[in-house]
Amino acid sequence: MNEVIIVKPDKCQGCNACIRACPAPEANVVKVLEDGRMVVNVNPDKCIACGECVRTCVHDARDYIDDTEACMQRLETDKIIILATPSIKSALPRQWKGVLDWFKKKGCLVYDVSFGADICTWAHLRAIESKQVGNVISQPCAAIVRYIETYQPKLLQNISPIHSPILCSATYIRKYQRRTNPIAVLSPCIAKKMEFTDTGLVDYNVTIKKLMEYFDKNEIRIPAAPVTDFDYDFDDTQGQLGGIYPRPGGLKDCLLAHDPDLNIVTAEGVQSVYGQLDTYAAIGDNKHPQVFDVLSCEFGCNSGPGTGTKQNNFDMLAVMKQVRDNAESKRKGGGLFGRGEDRLFKQFDDELQLQDFIRHYKPGVMSVIPNDNQLEEVYIRMGKDTPEKRKHDCHACGYKSCRDMAIAIYRGINIPENCIVHEHDVLQTSSTELSVDNTRLAEITSDCIDISEKLKSNVSEINENMEVIKGSNSKTSTRATEVNDLLQSVIEFCNANSTMDEESVTQLVEILATTQKAFKSLDKNVTRTNESSEAINESIVRIGGLVDEIKTVLART
Repeated sequence: MNEVIIVKPDKCQGCNACIRACPAPEANVVKVLEDGRMVVNVNPDKCIACGECVRTCVHDARDYIDDTEACMQRLETDKIIILATPSIKSALPRQWKGVLDWFKKKGCLVYDVSFGADICTWAHLRAIESKQVGNVISQPCAAIVRYIETYQPKLLQNISPIHSPILCSATYIRKYQRRTNPIAVLSPCIAKKMEFTDTGLVDYNVTIKKLMEYFDKNEIRIPAAPVTDFDYDFDDTQGQLGGIYPRPGGLKDCLLAHDPDLNIVTAEGVQSVYGQLDTYAAIGDNKHPQVFDVLSCEFGCNSGPGTGTKQNNFDMLAVMKQVRDNAESKRKGGGLFGRGEDRLFKQFDDELQLQDFIRHYKPGVMSVIPNDNQLEEVYIRMGKDTPEKRKHDCHACGYKSCRDMAIAIYRGINIPENCIVHEHDVLQTSSTELSVDNTRLAEITSDCIDISEKLKSNVSEINENMEVIKGSNSKTSTRATEVNDLLQSVIEFCNANSTMDEESVTQLVEILATTQKAFKSLDKNVTRTNESSEAINESIVRIGGLVDEIKTVLART
């Protein structure tokens, strides 16, 4: 699968916020870069492109790919069909008509996806009435479809076989109007790119957010106009009640408008809907509603991550109310029994074939769930050697439980170092070892200073005999001066380094090694010339012993 969600490694802070927000347990992969930084990448084969990580990342490390640039290039050579989703009205309440006008001026044909939504409603009702479907999960949300295919393939028997509103529109254009033009969708949804790739019915997913960024970058000014009505001169039939599909429970409201007795349950929002789908999979079919109307985005497609909208939920719902009021006025104005939409559905009955709007799905490859024995080794690597540590469940890693984190490590998509408890234990162990090292170095420093005090007195003794040595033999005199300088270096070094680190100890060892060589040379020289007094020899022996003592102390490092 082509990647949809992308990561900018230079901006990723490894904070795990994306993992916490993501409903897809295998979509995120933790990696350590060469510079030691921890980043969270995306596995496109397991990502459902819900876009929640893009919303959540405060570091701007997540983004997505759509087809805006490719579509604009195609505009130069081909006459493109633009499918405008009803979400454009709530995302750009004062500019949506101007955007559609811009495409028309480019020679595009502009169609209303609300009309495809009406077909979608009709197809569901006819499939339920004819019992061609049992209890179903709605599928206008592409992220939901990908989640079921990837993580809950058992539910493929429940997911509605009816195409989404966009694909109902594309099917109508291709099959019933026999148009072969490239099709681009002005979409609020990142995940739609996967739906279009899987079915091959749509060529370009142009998200509203990226489209407006394209306009800004190319200094294309779209005029803003007061909102007076929600009608537009589309190149084909404008939709009716299907225009409210983008709001939470939109499909439900459209179905109930025709069959108030249907049992329909809704769920929206990443933090709720995927857990409810897992519950749906676990319970018996006798507990399933006739329709489970589900959307990944909390406030419906109107708040899709591809809208880039600054509208709040109340603004979006206000627009949807106006869209509904507009549709209801058409339903009440003429037609069979004064219901305009009944006439529309009669048209569908006369002209459309239900089977033309059926979709097929492909189950993904399920990952193996490790057993307790396989997780045991992972727990040990994580430093979780007690039951308490294995139920810490702090969520800092992004997962809901330590077990989920262990499973991720087993699958190779996370690492023990991303566990805060593991890192705390490692840090505590390192701190303890460092404390022991510091204590040992402090003891060594103290011993060296004590010994250096003894060296001072012994150097004083050898200095008293220096004149005798110098006066008797030039070689002995020179060697004694070297020894004296080295001893002074040892004393000064010990006094200057009141606390020693590893580098200080290494330097002192090197000084002492040179001093020992000088002592041996002096001792041999004095002995060979027989010019040393007994006092000088004793001083040399004592100083040599002290130097050995310092080296013995340093050997404890």
